[in-house]
Amino acid sequence: MSVAIQMPNTSAIDSGHKYSVILPTYNERKNLPVIIWLLAQTFDTNYLDWEIIIVDDASPDGTLEIAKQLQAVYGENRIILKPRAGKLGLGTAYIHGLNFCTGDFVIIMDADFSHHPKFIPKFIKLQQTHNLDIVTGTRYSSHTTPNLQEAGIIPGGVYGWDLKRKLVSRGANFLADTVLDPGGYVFQMEMMVRARALGYTVGEVPITFVDRIYGESKLGADEIVGYAKGVWALFTGV
Repeated sequence: MSVAIQMPNTSAIDSGHKYSVILPTYNERKNLPVIIWLLAQTFDTNYLDWEIIIVDDASPDGTLEIAKQLQAVYGENRIILKPRAGKLGLGTAYIHGLNFCTGDFVIIMDADFSHHPKFIPKFIKLQQTHNLDIVTGTRYSSHTTPNLQEAGIIPGGVYGWDLKRKLVSRGANFLADTVLDPGGYVFQMEMMVRARALGYTVGEVPITFVDRIYGESKLGADEIVGYAKGVWALFTGV
C-alpha cells in the first residue's frame, strides 16, 4: 500500500474536530493491540477526539476476538467493530467503514505498521495550515506539499523491504505515473485521481513505510493484477 490517508501536531492542532480511523484487518491478531495502543496514545497526547472502525474480513486467526477485547478496554465509543463475512478486499473494506464514521475527518491506514500513527499529527497540521481536503503520505519526497514551515520533517522512505517488495512498489508507481499521475493501490489511487479531477486540494507528508512485524504480506499476484486493471480503468474512464 503506498498511501496513508488523511489528516493531522500538538500545540497548533485544533482539538475541536473528531477523527475517524478505518482499520481493515485480516489475520492481524498480533499487530492489532499494538497499533490500537499507538493510535490511542497519539490522539490522547494531542488532545484529539477519535474513534477506530475495525473492519475484519473473517480472519481465521481470531483477529475479531482480539478486537472485541480491545473494545472492552477502550470502550464501544472508541472501538467500533464492523466485521464482514469473508475476505472481500481492502478497497471495499474502506468503503464499508465509511458508512460508520462519525468524525469530521477520516484516516485510512493499514494495521501492519506500514503506516505508523506517529505521522498523524503532521497530517493534521498540514491540513489545518492550508485548509486541504485530503492529505496523503509519500515515501518519495523530503518535504511537505504545500510547504509546512516546521522543524522535524523527516524525508520519506522505506525500511525493512526486500528487493521484490521494492521492485513491485517502484513498478506500480511507474505504471501509475506513466498512465495517470498518482501512486498507491486501487482504492487510494482512484480516490486521489477523482479528487484531483474534481478540483479538491491534496497535500503530501513524507513518511517512512516499514515492513510488517507480524504476519504475512497481503500483496500477491491478484493485488498486482487488480492494480493494473484499476490504472487502466481510471485512464479510460476519468
